[in-house]
Amino acid sequence: MLELAIGIILGCCALGAGCAMIAGIGPGIGEGNAVAKACEAIGRQPECKGSVTTTMLMGCAVAETTGLYALVIAILLIFVAPNQLVGVLMNVVGK
Repeated sequence: MLELAIGIILGCCALGAGCAMIAGIGPGIGEGNAVAKACEAIGRQPECKGSVTTTMLMGCAVAETTGLYALVIAILLIFVAPNQLVGVLMNVVGK
């Protein structure tokens, strides 16, 4: 019975990490769209290249933080959470 509970904990942590990494799709789409619009703006008004590029890079940096947060959560769910949750389970069963 204990092995089943540990297996469920490990499976749920892996499933949660996979769901967290789905958040990596959003920054990719957003940054691609931002670069496309910046290239379009530079093509229309080449004299604004510096300000458009600066704004685009700042927007891409902010958008990338979503993907990085998702990566951190996924790493925590894979390497830290299973040990913590199994430890809690062992304390409950041991009592």
